[in-house]
Amino acid sequence: MQTHHHPLIAPALGTARQVTSFHYGQPGGKKVYVQASLHADELPGMLTAWALRRKLAALEAAGKLRGEVVVVPVANPIGLNQRWLGHLIGRFESNTAQNFNRNFYDLTALVLPRIESRLGPDADANRDAIRTAMGEALATQTPKTEIESQRLALQRLSYDADIVLDLHCDWEAAMHIYTNPELWPEVEPLARYLDAKASLLALDSVGNPFDEIHSFCWSELRERFGQRFPIPHSSISVTVELRSQRDVSHEFAEHDAQAIVEYLTGYGVIDGAAAPLPPLAHPATPLAGTEPIVAPASGVIVFRAECGAWIEAGAPIADIVDPLTDTLTTLHAGVSGVMYARHSARFATAGMEVARIAGDKPIRTGSLLSL
Repeated sequence: MQTHHHPLIAPALGTARQVTSFHYGQPGGKKVYVQASLHADELPGMLTAWALRRKLAALEAAGKLRGEVVVVPVANPIGLNQRWLGHLIGRFESNTAQNFNRNFYDLTALVLPRIESRLGPDADANRDAIRTAMGEALATQTPKTEIESQRLALQRLSYDADIVLDLHCDWEAAMHIYTNPELWPEVEPLARYLDAKASLLALDSVGNPFDEIHSFCWSELRERFGQRFPIPHSSISVTVELRSQRDVSHEFAEHDAQAIVEYLTGYGVIDGAAAPLPPLAHPATPLAGTEPIVAPASGVIVFRAECGAWIEAGAPIADIVDPLTDTLTTLHAGVSGVMYARHSARFATAGMEVARIAGDKPIRTGSLLSL
C-alpha cells in the first residue's frame, strides 16, 4: 500500500488542506477508484471506506489483487471544516454556495480538441488514447480556488479508472444507487450485493456530478465518433447512497465494504470466487421517473411511510399539520414505486421537497438531482 498526499490551494494565510489517497495493488491492470464523503456531512461512506481499506490491505498481503484500487476516505476536507452553531454543514462550499458534487471538469470538452486524429480501428487502442488525452488535458488545468483544486485533485486520481464508486448517503433513505443506463448490466451485480432498494438510471442529470463526468464522456465520444471508430465504454461509474446520514455503524460498514469486495471479485480485480448473487430488490428505473413529494404548505411533517417501502400510486406519504389552524394536509404518491429517500426535518416550509418515489416511467426533464 502506498499513501499519497495532494495539497489544495490554501484559501487564506495560515491555512492548508490536502486530499489523501491510499493505493493498493499495482498499476497496470484494472484500476478501481473509491471515494467517500464528497458531501462532507455524509459520513457512512467514510466509515465504509475505512472498513474497505482493512479488507484491501489483507487481500494485498495475500497477493490477491490483480490491479490497483485507490481509496480516498475523506474526499472533502474543505467541507469538514464548515460547522455552523454545532452542526456540520458540508454539502455546499461556504464562500460560493457551490454544491461540492457539481461542476467537475467536463472531460468531453477537454478531450475533443485533441482526440480525433488519435483514433483508429482498434477499440483498446482508442480507449488508451482517450485516457491519455484526458490526463494531458487535466494536467494543463490551473485552478484558482481551493474548491477548484479539490475537484482537479479528485479527477486526476480517477479519470483513468475502470470502476469509479462515489460513496454518499441521503438525509433519510434506503440503500440506492445512481448510474448511466448504458452501464446497468455491469452495475447490476453491485446493486444486488449492496441490496439496493432503488437503482436510478440517467445519462446526464445536468450539473456535472462526480460519477457522471466519468461515464458521460465515453457516451458522448461514442455518439460523436462511434460510426467511424470503435469506442468502448471504459468507466463504470456509480454513486452509492449508503442509506441515511445517521446510519453509521460497524455492521453497515462491514456489509457495504464486503459488497464492494464481492463486486470487485466478480469483476476480476480481486482473485477468487465471488459470493452468489443475491436477488435484486426491485428493477432499475429512470431517474426522470422519480417523483418529488412537495409540501404545499408549512407545518409539522408526520410521515406515514418508511424509506424502502413500496408505495402504490394514491397512497398517503405524509401529513402536514398546521397547529395554528387545525389544518391537516395529506400528501399522496402520484406514481407507484419505492420511496427511497425522505427529508430528515420534521418541519416543512411551503414548497419543500419531503420525499422521493422511484417511478418506472419518465415524468421529468432538465435538472434531475436535488440541490
